[in-house]
This record gives sequence, structure tokens and C-alpha cells, in this order.
Amino acid sequence: MTTATRPDVRSGQRGPDKFAARRSELATATLKTLAELGYARTSLREIAQNSAFSHGVLHYYFRDKLDLIAEAVRIYEDMCVTRYDEAVASATTAEELRRDFSSMFVATLRADSALHRLWYDLRNQTRYEESLRDEVREIELRRAEMIWNVVSRYCELRGTPARLTRQLVYVTFDGIFQQGLDDLLNGEDAEMIGARTLLDEAFSAL
Repeated sequence: MTTATRPDVRSGQRGPDKFAARRSELATATLKTLAELGYARTSLREIAQNSAFSHGVLHYYFRDKLDLIAEAVRIYEDMCVTRYDEAVASATTAEELRRDFSSMFVATLRADSALHRLWYDLRNQTRYEESLRDEVREIELRRAEMIWNVVSRYCELRGTPARLTRQLVYVTFDGIFQQGLDDLLNGEDAEMIGARTLLDEAFSAL
């Protein structure tokens, strides 16, 4: 089958289902390489050279590196958007939820910093690459919902309504996350003291 006869992964045929599954498999397998190289330093050929897959295989399943990166980030976010669910479900007090959320917030910054950097790298590219905007917008909405679930439960446990809107809450927490990531990558705040302090201020503002 040539590139011109690739199945349309958005259609409902059985063939495309298999094609989409293979895309997911390849994107997952190359996720670490993508995170290490970042957007600017990657091409499908470079990704192939740093993975177990040939350039031809990657080019067959993905239009270009943007297509592959978008798929990889989407898969990663599928795993991440439930990261705080346990804390939300198990907390019996607002302070417990606040403490557990902050600990998990810092833990994922440390453990998955390369992957989070890849997400922000991809998000920045939407200013130049219109083809990425729908995928990034969908991920953004899911991330906002994830944060709002934490905040709304926190306010419920406190017995008071949130004083900030859903969008403002997301922008605030995302900004703290991004600054914490930058500090960590720059070696400026290994203990994440700045991020913890800002989180405390954000929860107080609620």
C-alpha cells in the first residue's frame, strides 16, 4: 500500500481501526525519544534513528513529525488527566485534598518533566501550525476539567463556593505548573518550594 492509499483513521471502517491502533502503538513507543529531543530538534528521520522503527514505517503512519508528536502527547495526556482522581475521591477534608494534590503536583513535575516539556512545546507550536490547534484545544479542555474537579471538590469540602471561574482557575494552576517546570529544568528550585508556595496562595484565593 502506498502513502496515497492510507486509510482514513477518522472513518468507521475496520481497516482504519487497525491503522489507528498501530499509530497509537508507534506514538507510545517513541514518546520517550520525542520528549528527549523536543520539537525543534526532531524530524521523522531523527526519531527513527533514536527508536526501533524505520523512517519508512513512521512516515507511512504519520504525515510528519507534528502528526506523530500530537498523537504521542494525546496518549500521554490520556494517562495524565486522571492523575488526581484518587486524591479527589479519597479526601475527607479540604486540607487533606490540598495536601495530597500539592504532593502529586510536585511529584509529576519531577518524574515526568521531559514529557511535560513536550506538551508545552507542542502547545507553543499552535501559534504557527494551524493543523495542531484542534488536538491541542481538546487536550487543554481536558486538563482544565481535571483541575476544576480538584478545585470544586476542595470548595465542596470547605462548604464554600469557588470565588474564581473555571477558566481563571485553570490559567492560574497551569501557570504555576509551567513556572515550576521551568524552574526545575533550569536547576533553580529542586525542592519545588516556589511551586508549593504559589499553590498555597492559589488555594487561599479560592
